[in-house]
Amino acid sequence: MLSKGLFAVFFVITLLYASLLIEVEGIGVNWGSQARHPLPPATVVRLLRDNGIQKVKLFEADSAILKALSRSGIQVMVGIPNDLLAPIAGSVAAAERWVSQNVSAHVSSNGVDIRYVAVGNEPFLKAFNGTFESITLPALQNIQSAIIKAGLATQVKVTVPLNADVYQSASNLPSDGDFRPEIRDLMLNIVKFLSDNQAPFTINIYPFISLYNDPNFPVEFAFFDGTGTPINDNGRIYDNVLDANYDTLVWSLQKNGFGNLTIIVGEVGWPTDGDKNANMVYARRYNQGFMNRQKANKGTPMRPGAMDAYLFGLIDEDAKSIQPGNFERHWGIFYIDGQPKYQLSLGNGNGLIPAKDVHYLAKKWCILAPNANLQDPQLGPSVSYACDHADCTSLGYGSSCGNLNLAQNVSYAFNSYYQVSNQLDSACKFPGLSIVSTRDPSVGSCKFKIMIKSEDASEASAMMPLTRSTAMLLLFSICLYIFL
Repeated sequence: MLSKGLFAVFFVITLLYASLLIEVEGIGVNWGSQARHPLPPATVVRLLRDNGIQKVKLFEADSAILKALSRSGIQVMVGIPNDLLAPIAGSVAAAERWVSQNVSAHVSSNGVDIRYVAVGNEPFLKAFNGTFESITLPALQNIQSAIIKAGLATQVKVTVPLNADVYQSASNLPSDGDFRPEIRDLMLNIVKFLSDNQAPFTINIYPFISLYNDPNFPVEFAFFDGTGTPINDNGRIYDNVLDANYDTLVWSLQKNGFGNLTIIVGEVGWPTDGDKNANMVYARRYNQGFMNRQKANKGTPMRPGAMDAYLFGLIDEDAKSIQPGNFERHWGIFYIDGQPKYQLSLGNGNGLIPAKDVHYLAKKWCILAPNANLQDPQLGPSVSYACDHADCTSLGYGSSCGNLNLAQNVSYAFNSYYQVSNQLDSACKFPGLSIVSTRDPSVGSCKFKIMIKSEDASEASAMMPLTRSTAMLLLFSICLYIFL
């Protein structure tokens, strides 16, 4: 018989463990690193923890980021970029080296809680013209073999984050969903492989992209307020595009014999700038609506219950390609300096908590000189040069700085280049056109940013708050001391 004291100890531990299991299913975020002046990884990890974010998805295996995640209590999905698929697909040894360097080493030596390896990123996008179709499955198979050899198969699962264009419905009803005809056989081979290895199907769903690509897309159907015209699919009611899209995948899997396959929503979110529909109001409406559904444990008609999902994204990335659109650099719920863009509750009842101990460059800006000639033939080339080497995506039509006059547009471009160049004097030397000013030239909602200082990415994380698992051990020790 257990003594009352021991019984109390085990009761407390059981409750704590149960609560830990519940919280493990919490919200995740995508942490992209394509920024010219990124925050130190330790600062970002603290930001994640302060905001109760328990899962993170990385697009590559950045060693500094993985080290910062050491013993943080945060689950990790680490990515393999598309440009590495070919060598990994062609060589088991290359896959083993990659797993050894980017998974095994961090799991064993640094205590990083790696749960998934994302093999490629949306490799079957139509824009890639089939480039990765023949190598994605072999790469997936070789990484799985390497994980098994490393003895990590029970902890680390493989997956392939895919765009929602891998399936379709001719009638727009989810129940008519199936995989795209030209890649259907390939998709079924991948799905079978995932199923055989108890691995999840990862899908990225973007109602914003649907709206961006089709001006006739019903805007209200993108959100979760129930204000859009619903779809009735044999009695199943869909009042938003995310549910309809997700269940189109569920039907695609089910009718091909894989109805029980686990699904992860790898990316879901809304940008805040770079397009007329990319704004703070829509972004908050979408992301908070999604979080409210998660908190209420509301899923889809075909799969009730909260989704396993990762918001896209955590922090803006001012060095991302803008080939898909100017909005690509503005997906973050935080600005590049870790400051919240808008009030958003991630389920803990509080708003977003900003990054701490962020250091900025001096309060000075590069602007158009008051006596500059706007007809100067060097003006156009100078602005083009500045924007090519910095970020001017907020200047487009419908964007946060889309209402500036010509002089203000020039100042914005000059300042963007000046800031990414660490405010070097030479970066504000556009002949006869620019000067450095200590007066903030921001106009209304258009902010002329000051860049954060670049810091050592290996900043120590020893002062991190106590992890939940460490807290459990500490409480267990206290209980033992009291009752024994």
